[in-house]
Amino acid sequence: MYSLLLSLAAVIIATKLLGELARRFGQPSVLGELFAGVLLGGGALAVLDAHDPAIHALGELGLFVLLFQLGLHTDMRSLRRVGSSAMMVAVAGVVLPFGAGFLAVRALGIAVIPAVIAGASLTATSMAISARVLGDKGVLHTREGQVVLGAALADDVIGLIVLSVVVALVGGESVSAMGIARTSAISVGFIVIALAVGGYAIPPLFRVLDGIRAKGSLGMFGISFGLLLAAIAMASGTAMIIGAFVGGMILHPTPQRQEIERTTAQIGHLFVPIFFAVVGASIELSALASPSILAIGAALIAVGILGKVIAGFAPWNFQGNKLLVGVAMVPRGEVGLIFAQMGLSTGAITPELFGAILLMVVVTTFVAPPLLGAVIRRDESLEREELSGPEILAPDGPRQTTVGRKH
Repeated sequence: MYSLLLSLAAVIIATKLLGELARRFGQPSVLGELFAGVLLGGGALAVLDAHDPAIHALGELGLFVLLFQLGLHTDMRSLRRVGSSAMMVAVAGVVLPFGAGFLAVRALGIAVIPAVIAGASLTATSMAISARVLGDKGVLHTREGQVVLGAALADDVIGLIVLSVVVALVGGESVSAMGIARTSAISVGFIVIALAVGGYAIPPLFRVLDGIRAKGSLGMFGISFGLLLAAIAMASGTAMIIGAFVGGMILHPTPQRQEIERTTAQIGHLFVPIFFAVVGASIELSALASPSILAIGAALIAVGILGKVIAGFAPWNFQGNKLLVGVAMVPRGEVGLIFAQMGLSTGAITPELFGAILLMVVVTTFVAPPLLGAVIRRDESLEREELSGPEILAPDGPRQTTVGRKH
């Protein structure tokens, strides 16, 4: 208990300070939290042991909170509003990086399952980072901004399904078309059934629970529902993160969502940085000095950037700035870290490959904001051309309303 208390104190102080430092340099706080873990881990100060069972469990709770928060911010109506353009970007943004990443690392001598995880880590997009940069530049509600938000939402859903399939394969499922189809069907079936049943049963249940006036009780009931759904997901043969994400999605349209979000955010201030610190502490710095690992990292970076940029040009019927859409899909951020950490914790990838994937996550997250800013500055029409339409939910804040198109 003594060492656990010291480790937690060090993690909280380091992640908050370095997270704030990252923000002051215009970068997402997750990078500061990640570097805090690197600093505290065995490769440096050796204060934080990522393999300690208690620390690992706290990190997994942070992962749950992170995915539950993402689900709470996911409005299925937003996916439908942006239509086919966003879905084409999303599908291309999963297929192209996954396929190219898998082939690239296989060519560099990596086995099939680790190569699948490396490819899977390239699929998702950090919606929070993209939305923050687009919002800062004043183009979140343009046609391009709406497509990016919708595509990022779809990317996360598709990516989580891919991850659940990979976790099942690591757990011993056969690497065959039938095995992948069965695992995919379980994941998709769980999502469909949970959304259908939960959408019908949960709103009236929370109207009843709303009558309990004990302070913080409603938010804790919401988190308990997410924990229960995460456990059911694991029991059904899919990943915990699928249950956490879907639990948040079910609660999104409820009137009690804001109180649940506040409670979740307060708990997340403790547990989510622990997750990122554990990820950082899992890095073996000596492994990054290996020429072969640097080559794998460079290949993943190239595929990770080009695959998403090309995906931005997938919707042939979209007349907006396709380069902006593609560049906005580049940052992997916290989502890419989830893929890497899941692979490492299951023993499916080595610490060396984990370091290469982490290098890709950090680089894509760093380069995306300045690249996106340069693309936006070159297109003066973006701030004048905004769609009139319904509200879009920004992942990091309150609902934003689009305004009429300006000419």
